[in-house]
Amino acid sequence: MNVDPVKKALFFAALTVLLIVFGAIGSAGAFNNEPVDRTLHHAQVTQASANDTVELYGLHIGEHLAQQTRRSAPTQPQTPAHVIIHRAAHEPVELPGQRFSLLMAQQTQESADEPSESTGDEKLGEAKEDEDDEYDEDEDDEYGDEDVALISDPIEQGNRDFYAFNDTMYFWVLKPLARVWGVIPEELRVSVRNVFYNIRFPVRFINCLLQAKGQKASYEFGQFFINTTVGFLGIANVAANYPHLQPSKEDLGQTFAVWGIGNGAYLMLPFFGPSSVRDGLGRLGDTFLDPIWWLVEDIGTSLAIRAGETVNDTSLRIGEYEALIEAALDPYIMIRNAYVQNRNKLIAE
Repeated sequence: MNVDPVKKALFFAALTVLLIVFGAIGSAGAFNNEPVDRTLHHAQVTQASANDTVELYGLHIGEHLAQQTRRSAPTQPQTPAHVIIHRAAHEPVELPGQRFSLLMAQQTQESADEPSESTGDEKLGEAKEDEDDEYDEDEDDEYGDEDVALISDPIEQGNRDFYAFNDTMYFWVLKPLARVWGVIPEELRVSVRNVFYNIRFPVRFINCLLQAKGQKASYEFGQFFINTTVGFLGIANVAANYPHLQPSKEDLGQTFAVWGIGNGAYLMLPFFGPSSVRDGLGRLGDTFLDPIWWLVEDIGTSLAIRAGETVNDTSLRIGEYEALIEAALDPYIMIRNAYVQNRNKLIAE
């Protein structure tokens, strides 16, 4: 078979492709970062030119391909020559110059996309670092509060000993008693709590007057009057239907704070829990304002009533203390800081 026409066809096709490729590279601005749409267009033109060239010499290319196929796969079924000629004349052939053009266009497109992709990755990395830093700061703030001394604690070791004593008393005495008392319906236990709260109206009312909080004193009186009359001596908290008649509790410790007296040292009192020098003195003064001490002459009976009130209140709050100490790195410091923060909040109100 004469193959000279095939060689000529391939030569002219390759020459045409090379000329078009160099023209496409220059017009597409591959070396000055211009858009690569023109390169893709010239690649398509190259494809069309190659197809036209192949169609002119399809017969010779088909015969050549058929011969190469027979040599490389003699054991496979032979494809008829006219089918090969038809395929060669109508199917596109990828020539070396065409592949080079497409490769250059692809590389130019990738180089244009890399800066934006790297910029996006950098932004994502920076955002992740900022999020991690913010999380670390939040974590430090959450657990760092336990290390901040909100109140002077010069006798910390003694206070820790009393805290351990109170903790033991809670789990071994107070909590079991509260569970036994808890068999009584909750409505009745809430009524008992309401009665004790209503009886101590003089403590709250007098401290409101000592702090010159006239409006709050009027709210206290309104709450006491409604609950004592309509609420059957405070058994029902009818005043709860009026939000403004639910003021925060006032005591002599808060009165001392309003007068400018500082906390003093922190104290962990046995049986009574966290306090301070100022609040401890205030608690002693409030005892003389408490009607229970007026109505009951025997001190033992008064202490028994106070103990029964504590058991009743604990039965309504079982689980709260456990949750606090389980979530704390150092329960003693957590309770100390929580106590000071709560007192500051009440004083501000």
